[in-house]
Amino acid sequence: MKGGSGGGGIAPAKRRWRGLAIAVLFLVVLSMLVPLGFLLGLHNGFHSPGHIALQRPSPSGDRSRHIDNLVRKLGPTLPKDILRGYVNEAKNETSSRNATPKFQQQKGIPIPPQVVMQPVTNKNTSNVNIKARTKAGADESGGLCELKYGSYCIWRVENREAMQDSMVKKLKDQLFVARAYFPSVAKMPTQNKLSGELKQNIQEFERVLSESTTDVDLPREIQKKSQRMEAVIAKAKSVTLDCNNVDKKLRQIFDLTEDEASFHMKQSAFLYQLAVQTMPKSLHCLYMRLTVEYFRDHSFDKELSEKYSDPSLQHYVIFSNNVIASSVVINSTVMHAKDSTIQVFHVLTDEQNYYAMKLWFLRNTFKEAVVQVLNIEDLNPDYYDKATLSHLTLPVEFRVSFHSNDNTPAIHNHVSIFSHSHYLLPKIFKNLEKVVVLDDDVVVQKDLSPLWSLNLAGKVIGALQICSVRMGQLRSYLGEHSFKKDSCSWMSGVNVVDLARWRDLHISETYWKLVKKVSMKEGSALLASLLTFQDQIYAIDSSWVVSGLGHDYGFDIEGIKKAAVLHYNGNMKPWLELGIPKYKAYWKKFLNHDDQYLSECNVNR
Repeated sequence: MKGGSGGGGIAPAKRRWRGLAIAVLFLVVLSMLVPLGFLLGLHNGFHSPGHIALQRPSPSGDRSRHIDNLVRKLGPTLPKDILRGYVNEAKNETSSRNATPKFQQQKGIPIPPQVVMQPVTNKNTSNVNIKARTKAGADESGGLCELKYGSYCIWRVENREAMQDSMVKKLKDQLFVARAYFPSVAKMPTQNKLSGELKQNIQEFERVLSESTTDVDLPREIQKKSQRMEAVIAKAKSVTLDCNNVDKKLRQIFDLTEDEASFHMKQSAFLYQLAVQTMPKSLHCLYMRLTVEYFRDHSFDKELSEKYSDPSLQHYVIFSNNVIASSVVINSTVMHAKDSTIQVFHVLTDEQNYYAMKLWFLRNTFKEAVVQVLNIEDLNPDYYDKATLSHLTLPVEFRVSFHSNDNTPAIHNHVSIFSHSHYLLPKIFKNLEKVVVLDDDVVVQKDLSPLWSLNLAGKVIGALQICSVRMGQLRSYLGEHSFKKDSCSWMSGVNVVDLARWRDLHISETYWKLVKKVSMKEGSALLASLLTFQDQIYAIDSSWVVSGLGHDYGFDIEGIKKAAVLHYNGNMKPWLELGIPKYKAYWKKFLNHDDQYLSECNVNR
């Protein structure tokens, strides 16, 4: 009895112990599963960092939202023209209650606000980028591209060609989408028919594309095949399936397309800059022929030194290493002059191009005008370090970009400024009191004599002012130097220079001191020039010059015809293949197309 009663007392205790042990074990398992669930991102759609939640979609609305999320996740790194088709496709399938995300409504990708000053690289200077903070952004289609690649973006828009073999590209896209859906559909026993249709269309497309690389090679019934594939893809999209494989495939096409687009963009921009900076073959031929001929025959070599230093004459100065460009400047100026007998042109070039320049201007006459060619590397003024300035530097061109605090497009300003070589003028022309400096990318359409009677009101330079770029906008780069915030920048191209006033104010010495102070900053030539000539610029009437024919496609032809001077500042110079076609005629008509060397070297035909 005792044993029986004792056994009956122990049994309930064991049952209680077993219950507690099971409860503890359950709690332990639960404590492990809950963190694991959060870690894997399975709790209420929670996403672990760096991953996209792959949820099983219900109807097409949820699936479309899932695709939208995928596009938004990958979108910021992809060009808009590549994503447009996929975004539109997802938007069309989204139900009316699912509004388009704000990200897709933006024209481009926001970037950190900035001001950028970059030199146009066809002129002398190294690459410079100046960034100053403002409250702004830029769109990828225009502003961001220009900030990164400069005027190439303008050129590619104007020279965009129609897409070739668009049908082949469409078939490849359809094939990729079908391949993305096929593995998921094939796993569903209830969709055997749809799986068979997908497989048949995929095989048919693979066969067609293996035999055809262009639209011309495609069979006649390809439109019907494409429509059938489109219908099958639409059916696959309407099926509720696991999007794992679809997401992976879309990631692949996005990554591949992004890499390919980025590669081609960089390659095209590089080739564009190469075309800008490289001497055309025809010009190289011309220089070689002229140089060889110069050393073969010295009978042309003659000097009219009495006119070169006569202050009573009209002296024009051109810094150039381009024979035909400087020739066009002189020819166009002389052709429109009322009296060419009082005109003297001084062309300053480097040693490499000196002999070609010398022969060209000795064998070509420009009415009664006189042309002097100087090798700047032979000159040795005593006020500068020859180790610092022993070669020719051409006017420096900068593209200055400002962004407003709203969503308006970025404003790009092209500013052309004096180079180091310009600050040698007072020493090179010691006997002259006044000169007109012309860039080698201008064309003169009217008589420039009124410039010589221009009263500069005590200023050093008469120039076209650009008030879209003011000193105050560059204050973070001007440092401790005193300046007026509302002071406008100015343009080279056509400049009336009072050399006497220049010498009195020691402009060159001031410039070299400023260059040393701001030499560590990007755009030092621009900053030093703006500070040097602050309050020393006389604004000439804007009707004198039309600037921007080397980068702006939007000028009115009537306005161009009325201007006294056309300035082709920018990368797209008229002597290059990249030149803007509708502006080239105004430049080409001042070339001597009957010249033997131009004909033999096929220059600008």
